[in-house]
Amino acid sequence: MADLIREVVAQRLQKGLRDPRMGYVTITDVQVTGDLQHASIFFTVLGDEAERTDTAAALKAATGMLRTEVGRNITARLTPSLEFVPDGIPENAAAIESLLSEARERDAAILAMKSSAHYAGDPDPYKVPRESPEE
Repeated sequence: MADLIREVVAQRLQKGLRDPRMGYVTITDVQVTGDLQHASIFFTVLGDEAERTDTAAALKAATGMLRTEVGRNITARLTPSLEFVPDGIPENAAAIESLLSEARERDAAILAMKSSAHYAGDPDPYKVPRESPEE
């Protein structure tokens, strides 16, 4: 059911809405409740924060029309209510990328320290029995 809703909404958005606030939208995921009464549609928008908020407002305004379109194309007895949720994928990806670059920098610093390090003890750290001078 979630895949069908995703396809219907994506096709309708591809045809275009007559809202100038609408940006370039990608439907990333759809989650439907167990009773099929509510569908959360996750989306991303190409652009800055202003374009994201404008597109979210345009999707909120078009929710009724999109729900009607979903109702025409699914075979369920009731049409689920639709909720558009901005997906945090780009922000999460940026955070993960910054953590990975920080880890790479730390690894490089440790490698640099390792190359100039030397042992604190004797060159041969293993104890060997000493020969007594009496022998």
